[in-house]
Amino acid sequence: MPLVGWPDLRRLVDAQAPLLSAPHPGSRGLCDVCHGPARRGSPRCFTCDLHHQCAGDGLADVVVPVAFAVKGGPHARILWQYKSPRLTATARASPAARLRALLLVFLRDHGACLWKAAGITGPSHIAVVPTARGRPGVHPLRELIDGYLALPRAALSAQPSGLQVRDLDPERFAACPLPKARVLLLDDTWTTGSSAQSAAMAMRRAGASSVITVVLGRHVGRADAEAAGIDPAAMQFRQRSCAVHDDAAADR
Repeated sequence: MPLVGWPDLRRLVDAQAPLLSAPHPGSRGLCDVCHGPARRGSPRCFTCDLHHQCAGDGLADVVVPVAFAVKGGPHARILWQYKSPRLTATARASPAARLRALLLVFLRDHGACLWKAAGITGPSHIAVVPTARGRPGVHPLRELIDGYLALPRAALSAQPSGLQVRDLDPERFAACPLPKARVLLLDDTWTTGSSAQSAAMAMRRAGASSVITVVLGRHVGRADAEAAGIDPAAMQFRQRSCAVHDDAAADR
């Protein structure tokens, strides 16, 4: 299938934008790490605070969700659908095509914001968080970006295990040697962030000097949002902004 050009990619994002919500920079009630609902009176959510206590500087430098995946909402549904072979064929408006457009346009528009937030000039490698279930074949998210992002791949694999682990685990993934690498780590969903942060820890252990994690959807449940005193669905998705938006960086 031929690669989709920027005008078509942006049109796909324009069509989705009215249905999406996303964290705004500096919003109160959001976690400083994952930009989901924080605990009242705390700069982080419970899980990110626990991860920080366990791993500290071994985690990702920056985590930025492209959009919220509000439970029961359209973006959460697309993130579930895009892994279905029946729905990811060749249609330009398929769930996979829409997520590809959303990710690529986001990186084009806001990559500079991410690099500045992490204190780097740009990534040297790219990686995708492997599925926890050991799905055979190429990860669906990697299929989305094949042919579009030219960065060298940082090999990352799930360690053999019959267990479905949901906690932070530095041994869950293995990474190839990455001396002083600056890795752009991609994941489709973030619920607790344990998989993405475990992957970041593996790449740190392999020598990476920085890890910037971009997530297509930060899952948000109603109870967590209400406890934090926020309404994620009311935070309209803004193509000209991101969770760590910097006007000067974006203009470059």
